[in-house]
Amino acid sequence: MPSSQYYHISKIMEMIISLNPKSVLDIGSGFGKFGVLCREYLELWDGRQKYEFNRRIDGVEVFQQYISPLHRYVYDNIYNENILDMVQKLKIRYDLVLLIDVLEHFEKDQGKELVKTLVKKNGGIIISTPKKPSPQEDAFGNIYETHRSVWSKEELMELGIAFFIKDDISLICIISLETQLISDFKKDLRILRKHSKTPSTIALKKILIKIPGVRRAYYGVISRED
Repeated sequence: MPSSQYYHISKIMEMIISLNPKSVLDIGSGFGKFGVLCREYLELWDGRQKYEFNRRIDGVEVFQQYISPLHRYVYDNIYNENILDMVQKLKIRYDLVLLIDVLEHFEKDQGKELVKTLVKKNGGIIISTPKKPSPQEDAFGNIYETHRSVWSKEELMELGIAFFIKDDISLICIISLETQLISDFKKDLRILRKHSKTPSTIALKKILIKIPGVRRAYYGVISRED
């Protein structure tokens, strides 16, 4: 479907904000959710006090019927092509590439080659893919919605320097060939955690922690899986 899991939005956006990219390529943009969120939290929250867009945010969406006026407003460019056909032709080096609930739609060999190419040509890649994808054929009349592969942490770690965010349902990680990028990323995440320890968030935690499942699903968000 032209959407992705809603529960991990906050985790992925914390990763994106920590990286603070000047250019983003959103592959498999679907409804355009992460394009909108990147515009909002990378542009409107950077202290400029001006309603203008200065960062480059491009999208790739192979299915023409998903592309709407929203995409044309949010994205600088929306490529209506198969990323497998165009990845070698991309002339721009993006600071960040998003593959959010996308990798499971490729055959394993295709997915590996895609990630390897993206890692070489760009700064970093955020990947989220379900640990146990549900069976899915075409949806919304889109054959590209078919689930074709299941990924392991070990397979993703073979594709570059990978740092994982703890999650029970999905593999969520950033992959790069740049050691400094990963190092800076981890430092920024620690800073964000310290800033979040306000009296209000501490009080909220005391309430939420009593709800079954919340402790594992939320408070384990920013830690590396062993």
